[in-house]
Amino acid sequence: MKPTRPLHEGPPITPAGFAVLRARYDHLLGTERPQIVEVVSWAAGNGDRSENGDYLYGRKRMREIDRELAHLARRMKALRVVDPAGQQDQSRCWFGATVTIADEDDNHRTVTLVGDDEQDAGKGMIGWSAPMTRALRGAAVGDLRRVVLPGGDKEWEVISIEYPVKG
Repeated sequence: MKPTRPLHEGPPITPAGFAVLRARYDHLLGTERPQIVEVVSWAAGNGDRSENGDYLYGRKRMREIDRELAHLARRMKALRVVDPAGQQDQSRCWFGATVTIADEDDNHRTVTLVGDDEQDAGKGMIGWSAPMTRALRGAAVGDLRRVVLPGGDKEWEVISIEYPVKG
């Protein structure tokens, strides 16, 4: 018998990040897949399927949708939703913190530590397993942290730490 994983384990994700995954799953299952099933059914009724582009494309797209649905279902089951507003120690950098850091040249950067499934570097959302996040975990305001990046090491000072307000 396969051992079950305790509920508290698993990669973290914010409630907003989980809602995005859930919305994608619901859209695929409730909108896109039924539309493709309808196209495939219509195309199958048109006779020779070997040269029927609508049928062939529809079947291919249905397989893609089914693969994505299975992937999303596995991810949502494995993830652990963590509300950053409920973080006990808000004086340090933990999951969900929005952190302002400054490098040696006093260039400021603000990043939010989020789950790997919701990371978007362009929006300043850094994944939980990224090198920057690993370096910042547990840091307090005023701490210096060295980040090992592909372009070389860089040192950052934590300027401020903020968490969302409960509500």
